[in-house]
Amino acid sequence: MLAPKRVKWRKVMKGKSRGFAHTGSEVSFGNFGLMALECGWLTSRQIEAARISMTRKMKRDARVWIRIFPQKPVTKKPLETRMGKGKGPPDHWVAVVQPGTMMYEIQSDDAAVAMGALADAGHKLPIKCKVVSRGEIL
Repeated sequence: MLAPKRVKWRKVMKGKSRGFAHTGSEVSFGNFGLMALECGWLTSRQIEAARISMTRKMKRDARVWIRIFPQKPVTKKPLETRMGKGKGPPDHWVAVVQPGTMMYEIQSDDAAVAMGALADAGHKLPIKCKVVSRGEIL
């Protein structure tokens, strides 16, 4: 699973999910990309599941870039614990995604297979996604 090696703060606040992505919103590395259409948190397990789905569909014949990284810790209190007594320990890591964020990119010669692989990866994620190609005006 993806997780940062070290962080400045062990626990962070939830924050707000609003606005659009300004940086990281274009296909920069490959021919095709998977773009987020809504806000959300993607766990490291979901990111990895989508990556595995893509590479299996492509039969490891294309280059894949992961453009998001889970760098926000999410805390969780133990089960059957009473309210109070502070915030729980870090449980897992999430990547904060805004509409327009390019999450994955693929460099491939076969357009149909690449777009199918990105569509399959989008089904693994809890947010709405769209497959885009390089140079496409959105």
